[in-house]
Amino acid sequence: MAMKKYNLDQNSKLTDEQILELKEAAMRPFSFDEDCPELTDEELAQFKRISEINKEERRKQSVTLRLSPRALKKAKSLGKGYTSVLSRILETALDDNDLLKKSL
Repeated sequence: MAMKKYNLDQNSKLTDEQILELKEAAMRPFSFDEDCPELTDEELAQFKRISEINKEERRKQSVTLRLSPRALKKAKSLGKGYTSVLSRILETALDDNDLLKKSL
């Protein structure tokens, strides 16, 4: 099978011949070779979406936390999503050893 190369002008419309070639190409079966073999069912089963792999790591857990009225007022003043902001602040503080030592 020969490979055809085109330099297309993005502003021009495809010719009827080009449209026909695209339709014919879409109907052809895939041809696999040694550089790109067809994957077996076992190999396909090994693939997972990255979002699924990291889902457990990103899943948030619900906890009860006691805050001073002043801290809660400041947090709520941040508006909608203030609990997410509090979560990021806690993560940042827990990762900072100097800040953690000062708070203990």
